[in-house]
Amino acid sequence: MSDQRVDVYLVEQIPHLNRLGNVVPEGYHYSQKLVTPGEDLSLPKVYLKWYEIRPPEGEISQAQVAESRAFLEAEVERLEIEGELGFVLLHQAGPVLLLLLNTWRNTNEIWLSAYFKDPTQAEGYQPFLFEKSHWATYCVWELGPIWHERNAWVRFLSSKRDEQAKLAYVNDRFSGMV
Repeated sequence: MSDQRVDVYLVEQIPHLNRLGNVVPEGYHYSQKLVTPGEDLSLPKVYLKWYEIRPPEGEISQAQVAESRAFLEAEVERLEIEGELGFVLLHQAGPVLLLLLNTWRNTNEIWLSAYFKDPTQAEGYQPFLFEKSHWATYCVWELGPIWHERNAWVRFLSSKRDEQAKLAYVNDRFSGMV
């Protein structure tokens, strides 16, 4: 065993801390959400694990799932995603549905295509378009399955990376409250 020294830097005071992190509106209450795995989206050029995120009392309808799956099938072709493994997060986020397509690239990177839809409108999914170089990525609820997927991918990277290892990755699922 090597002697590794780990220094911990503790912050005792920040002069302007009262001006930082004030992004939570008065009256906000954090509520947990339920993450459940769904039927994967197996396409000829990509295999995507499927997760749904919703309030425990909420519901993502089968029609919404079917619409999301059909949209992604066409979008994977449009984006020319090929030969990749990844996962989808279908998230009931307040009044909208978020559809987050994630694939593994360059050994250890998650690549993201993000879409939203107002389920009360007939219009389909729209891509998130950002005007600045600093934009939202994932929220606290999405980070639960993402952290699980990170760990599952690391187990895959540490394996023989053969078909058995790929199946182990695909079958390694997150489920529960976040």
